Formats: sequence, structure tokens, C-alpha cells
Amino acid sequence: MTAVPQLELRAVEHLFADGSAGLRGCSLVLAPGRRHALLGANGAGKTTVLQHLNGLLRPTAGQVLRGGRPVDYGRAGLAALRREVGLVFQNPDRQLFAALVEEDVSFGPINLGLDAATVRARVKAALEAVGMEGHARHPLHHLSFGQKKRVCIAGVLAMEPDVLLLDEPMAGLDAPMQAELVRLIERLVARGVTVLLSTHDIDFAYAWADDIHLMAAGRCIGSGPAPAIASQADVLHAAGQRQPLALALHASLAAHGLLQADATPRSVEAVLDGLRALPTSHIRRMSR
Repeated sequence: MTAVPQLELRAVEHLFADGSAGLRGCSLVLAPGRRHALLGANGAGKTTVLQHLNGLLRPTAGQVLRGGRPVDYGRAGLAALRREVGLVFQNPDRQLFAALVEEDVSFGPINLGLDAATVRARVKAALEAVGMEGHARHPLHHLSFGQKKRVCIAGVLAMEPDVLLLDEPMAGLDAPMQAELVRLIERLVARGVTVLLSTHDIDFAYAWADDIHLMAAGRCIGSGPAPAIASQADVLHAAGQRQPLALALHASLAAHGLLQADATPRSVEAVLDGLRALPTSHIRRMSR
């Protein structure tokens, strides 16, 4: 029996106020509890997809479904959607508005009508999850860009969503902070949270995601398990993406007989591990 998608766009069209098309018959399915990566060139519609899934934008035509049912765009319906689906913007300054860190993170739980003790507990847990527990009373304008991003994520986590949407979460973060963010996302996935993040990094998407969705000109032109999508060079090209380096490197090494052709490494490091595992005598013989 096929599981009901947690969220789905079904032939969604979206026209902005100036008449430009953001989405053109876009269909996309998010299976629950999985890591989803959304890739496409600038202007392909990635952010517009995320904003539809969170109810910030409403389709001009088509449907957004939650648990197999069309989203209710009334006040109560949108509140229910946003309790389940949290969105973190690419630019944290679009999302932060309070004076102090703890005030911003507490805004969502307070608006859920939770009691003060529960709000405090959620804020504390959310700040600890993003490594910002020591900054609760700090003014937001004193924080670095990366710290502001962490506070944005904490604000969403305090709502305890079932789905986390992240718009270009790695943008503006240095390598250690990117690694820390990935560890945080992995902890959420382990708890059953469905994650969809948009990115331009095909190598990261291929290594990390269970499913990849490719966008071009307002449409999702390819969706599926990461290994299957990453092997479709024509679809990747149409979405403005190259083949993951791990696959290209592995194909070259396999052509020289150094690695087995039927292996599917998910990262360059995995390819290197395969080389390290080879006997030195084998490498010397193949290099002659």
C-alpha cells in the first residue's frame, strides 16, 4: 500500500502581482520522514515552491495537499499547516523581528497558546539544539549572519514541526557551521522530521538526500531517489546541474579498472575510501 504523501503540489500555477510566472504546472511529492533536496538554477522556482508548501503563497491554479487533503487557506487551516510545516528563509533578517534572541524564538509557541512553562522549555530546547543556549538574552542585531540563521532555525524548531523547509541553508555559512547544520538536520531526521532544503550544491545533495527534486522554469522536471536522479545527465542538464563529482570520478576510475563499475559511491570521500582499500600491488599493476 502506497503511503499518503505528507505534502504535495499538484499541477500548481502561480502568477505574481506583476504578471510574471513563478510556477508553471509544478507537481512535487514529499514522502514523510525523508531527506529531500530541491535543486535548480536561480529563478527556477525553488523558493516559490517552499512558500507554497508553507502556505505563504497560494496557487493561482492547481492544488497544495497536506496528508492527501487540499490545504484550507482560512485562518485556522493556515495556522494548522504552519504548526506542521516550518520554513526557514535564506536571509535571516527577513525572519527575525524581536529585540532579543529568546523573545524571537518564543513568538511561535506563545501564539500556539502554550503556557509559560511549556514556552520556556521549548525555547530552551530549541536554542540548545542549534548551539545558541548561551545567547538567549543577546540582542539580535549583535549576532553574526550564521548565528542569526541558527536563531531562525530555533524559532521554527520551537514549534515542533513535522516538516522543516530550508531555503539555501548553507548560503553564507563557513565550512564548520555547514557541518554543524548538517548534524542538526540529521538529528531531526532521526526523530522523524521530514526535511526539504533548496541548494545549488549537487555534490551535497547527492551525498545527503534520500530524494532529489529538479526544478526548471517553474516546473519540477525530475524527482526520485538521489542515485537514480543523479545518473540522468539529460535531466540534470535541463535543470542547470552537472553530474556529481563522485559519479564522474568513479566512472573514470572504473574505466581504468581501479574500481568496480557497478558500485554507486555517494561522495568523493567514498570514492577515495574505495581506492584506499585496494592493495598497493593492484594499484601499481594497473598504473603500468
